[in-house]
Amino acid sequence: MSFEKVLVANRGEIACRVLQSARSLGYRTVAVFSEPDAGARHVQLADEAVCIGPATAAESYLNVAALLDACRRSGADAVHPGYGFLSENADFAAACAEAGVTFIGPPAEAIRLMGSKRLSKIAMQEAGVPCVPGYQGEDQSDDTLIKEAEAVGLPLMIKASAGGGGRGMRVVTEPEQIAAQLKSARQEAKSSFGNDELILERAVINPRHVEIQVFGDHHGNVIHLGERDCSVQRRHQKVVEEAPSPVVDEDLRRRMGEAAVNAAKACDYVGAGTVEFLLGADGEFYFLEMNTRLQVEHPVTELVTGQDLVAWQLRVAAGEPLPLTQEQVRLTGHAMEVRLYAEDPAQGYLPQTGPVLSWRPANGEGVRIDHGLVDGAEVGSHYDPMLAKIIAFGASRDEARRRLIRAVEDTVLMGLDDNRRFLAAILRHPAFAAGDATTAFIDGPFADDPGLRAADTPDALWALAALLLTRIGAGEAAGRAGYRNWHSSGVGAQPLVLAQGDRERTLYLTPEGIHGGPD
Repeated sequence: MSFEKVLVANRGEIACRVLQSARSLGYRTVAVFSEPDAGARHVQLADEAVCIGPATAAESYLNVAALLDACRRSGADAVHPGYGFLSENADFAAACAEAGVTFIGPPAEAIRLMGSKRLSKIAMQEAGVPCVPGYQGEDQSDDTLIKEAEAVGLPLMIKASAGGGGRGMRVVTEPEQIAAQLKSARQEAKSSFGNDELILERAVINPRHVEIQVFGDHHGNVIHLGERDCSVQRRHQKVVEEAPSPVVDEDLRRRMGEAAVNAAKACDYVGAGTVEFLLGADGEFYFLEMNTRLQVEHPVTELVTGQDLVAWQLRVAAGEPLPLTQEQVRLTGHAMEVRLYAEDPAQGYLPQTGPVLSWRPANGEGVRIDHGLVDGAEVGSHYDPMLAKIIAFGASRDEARRRLIRAVEDTVLMGLDDNRRFLAAILRHPAFAAGDATTAFIDGPFADDPGLRAADTPDALWALAALLLTRIGAGEAAGRAGYRNWHSSGVGAQPLVLAQGDRERTLYLTPEGIHGGPD
């Protein structure tokens, strides 16, 4: 299982993150990139880089043939898939094995099993892992699904068996909605995942979303590294993640950890994985799904355990045993993470595109920022709008929260709209500060928070923007020459039209101390 050169089949911040650990362990590294990513940070960090196609993901980062050809051309004998793209694609894992390339992830069989919500739930029930009551049978006819939905009862959750991210998911609260919502969920599942298979579950109202980080090796060892609370979500997409959970005590951690380890053992799991649970207000927890990859939120687990999970992945893939036993795992302090997106929360979270004019990530005690940005980068529409992860660690939850607020507010991103103000408002909200946020938080207690609305831009910032455009954008000398406009009636005022989103303002610039004569 030994390998010497690792190709990272991804882009952005996760590619940079994997490259960092691979290089620290002495591996040679290969980046892949689409044509518009030629100048990306992950390309600059790798020892070498291979272009794999045009901008569209289907022709580049999702192109299995191009990725395996990049391995051949570069001599890479291992592939790390990051997350997203092909990270949970069983066919890609199998293709790597067939090509003699080590896939740094779980076996294809485990990915395939856990990629089906229907089959994975059956396997979990057989392994004794608590599951939400529902239907996951093979008969997918409308009559059977309607009959089973009525038997499960309301409120009802309809889910696409394949995929995730909230697509193909519907909540039913009235009996007359069942047939229409089944049809809608089936259509979305088919268009999103190419698979219209559905499962039904009794909806758990306002739960916490708590997940357990598991790790297995080729020697039969499986352990967990504690939990992460990912309850603050928007449209089933995580917004804030933290470790440990503010509502999980030692006994609950032990019970959830044992269930997660049993889930991993049930599919002969190897590598990093996450078993996700719904935690009810009554303290009961239920299997939700298993993500067979490294998670976006893995840094919070790294900070509270003091471990490098990407390094663990590389060591396990090379055949080494896990670095720790379950008894040796210790959780210290608290960590929180938010996802910085190129989106406008005030406009329905509409994704934003444009150039990165200036990127200055915050720093300070306990602050970590994972990113793949460079000044001048172009944020387009071909890939996910997540730009970076802002993470903070502290001795206590509140210390971590305060440090994270400061890091969010001190991070500078100029050139396109982002969600920093939205994130800071969440972290400051009394319900979140108290540790009371459930999956209903953003649509409930937070719904009327001013963090969701666009802030008025102060006049001083409009004036500063005008000054920068004239003095810096065109060069100070050119700016001064352009405004030598004294005439017989006095110094003239030049109009300058500025835009912010769909709002425009006209400012008038009047030079002071410039009289039109020689300098």
